Amino acid sequence: MFAFTNSAEKISPTVVGAGTRFIGDIKTDGIVQIHGQVQGTISGNTVIIARGGRVIGRVNAKGFFLHGMMDGPATVDTANIFADAQMSGALSYVNLNINNNNGLECKLVCRKAGK
Repeated sequence: MFAFTNSAEKISPTVVGAGTRFIGDIKTDGIVQIHGQVQGTISGNTVIIARGGRVIGRVNAKGFFLHGMMDGPATVDTANIFADAQMSGALSYVNLNINNNNGLECKLVCRKAGK
């Protein structure tokens, strides 16, 4: 039997666990949680890079939660950057929330909604 996060939609989260290294692209309509390392492009409704997680590549998402490390560009609607997060590259966003962070070394690009 399979367990789903949302049984009505049959969408379960995609999780890259701690200690895992994944090379390739991830594309889903659901949530992506990164606790290990991903090298490639991640596209999802919500992308969470957890503390200890790292992405080398590109992120495209509606919601973006960065606790870990991001090396590369991200295009998101809402970006949530937390205290220990680090990012290099460019962050393109509509809404930006930064919580007590000084580890951003990226270009910030504010977009209008719908673009």
